[in-house]
Amino acid sequence: MQIKLIAIGKTDNKNLIALIADYSKRLGHYIKFEFDIIPDLKKVKNLSEAQQKEKEGELILAKTQTSDVLILLDENGKQLDSVAFSNYLQKHMNSGIKTLIFVIGGPYGFSDAVYLRANGKLSLSKMTFSHQMVRLFFIEQLYRGFTILRNEPYHHR
Repeated sequence: MQIKLIAIGKTDNKNLIALIADYSKRLGHYIKFEFDIIPDLKKVKNLSEAQQKEKEGELILAKTQTSDVLILLDENGKQLDSVAFSNYLQKHMNSGIKTLIFVIGGPYGFSDAVYLRANGKLSLSKMTFSHQMVRLFFIEQLYRGFTILRNEPYHHR
């Protein structure tokens, strides 16, 4: 199985970029991982929130195939602790799917078309985090999940 993380807009903080790269590299020891960044939309001042979500949604959906399992990182999604998340990953690996895609939406969330296509929603927290920090938090949780599955001494219960 391959895991892909799709996010809208680039990260400009060098410290976050370095940490994301570090955890992405670590994750590569367990699974094929791809971090796909969709560039920020141009001329968003001329677009309503709905139009911006629609355009971002089209770009997100263009990166998926019908056989992919698409999970949205959404404030209204299901919350899991790290052990439950590792079991969630294991369940998907056991199901025989080829690609598991997680998506971090734009500043206004997801379009209706993306919600309709999604196979599920997860929430990292009830708190609000910057979209740039969510990337790091989520990639770290992926790494943590695989160390839990392998009984490696990273996660302390």
